Amino acid sequence: MHESSSRALMGGAPAGPRPVWWVRWLSRLPLGLLYGLADLLGWLAFRVFPYRDQVVRGNLSRSFPEWDGQRMRTVRRDYYQGFADMLIEVIKSATLPPAEIRRRVRILNLDAPRAYLSQDQSVLLAAAHQCNWEWMLLALSLELGYPVDAAYKPLVDPWAEREMKKVRGRFGCRLIPAKQLLADIIKRSKVTRAVAMVADQEPTTSEHKHWTRFLNRDTAFYMGPEEISRAARFPVFFIAMRRVKRGFYEMEFVPLSTPGEPLPPGELTERYVRQVERQILVAPADWPWSHKRWKLRKSVYAARTRRA
Repeated sequence: MHESSSRALMGGAPAGPRPVWWVRWLSRLPLGLLYGLADLLGWLAFRVFPYRDQVVRGNLSRSFPEWDGQRMRTVRRDYYQGFADMLIEVIKSATLPPAEIRRRVRILNLDAPRAYLSQDQSVLLAAAHQCNWEWMLLALSLELGYPVDAAYKPLVDPWAEREMKKVRGRFGCRLIPAKQLLADIIKRSKVTRAVAMVADQEPTTSEHKHWTRFLNRDTAFYMGPEEISRAARFPVFFIAMRRVKRGFYEMEFVPLSTPGEPLPPGELTERYVRQVERQILVAPADWPWSHKRWKLRKSVYAARTRRA
């Protein structure tokens, strides 16, 4: 989850102890009732107190300059509603029974990564912030049948950090700070596991960036999956996710590379980018447009690289 999204859910950035009873109380309400609350939140965010409205409008208009006003308004409305739905779904994650998660998140081809895992070959799973990536991780932890390690960005707020790790680790998922991931993979190289990461964030602190055209804009991407795959000789799958209807999703594993496949620099990252773009084009409202994704500028980065 983006850190900003986590803060929005968990209640802000100030550190220190805070009451959590209201989150746990909400999580025990029926999901149907919580969706009623999401309807209100989505309406308020779209019509009354637009959440990062200028960011959403700017990102969408630059990514889809061909859209008319009606199309833009429809996607903005659907985005705010989907964002509200995900907030209450993440809250519900704290108490949602395993059977209900399995019912709501259908995995289409789990045999694809399992075929490698059954041969003691660990796999790397790269996803994007499409639909409900939190339920994606819970469903994967429940269904895969092998250990799941997930890279994440630690949160500033210790309360949010604690609650986030508690929810994501409900079914045995092991959380690893992203900056420690490669070292952990090398240290525990004999453990057969799936390593999951969401890699469509902006690489503001990463030394290695892959620049490409993405949604009609020059965009930098993390090269983490590519670097890990090359160092550990992991096969890589993209996890595609789509919303079937409210509260129901489907996951599918798309092969990106095989173990040790000789690829030119940037090729694996490019394959990942194209999969991310493809699912956004199919369902644009399900990607986090309120995130300030394009703060980096290619010309500035190139100039800094030449001076180094």
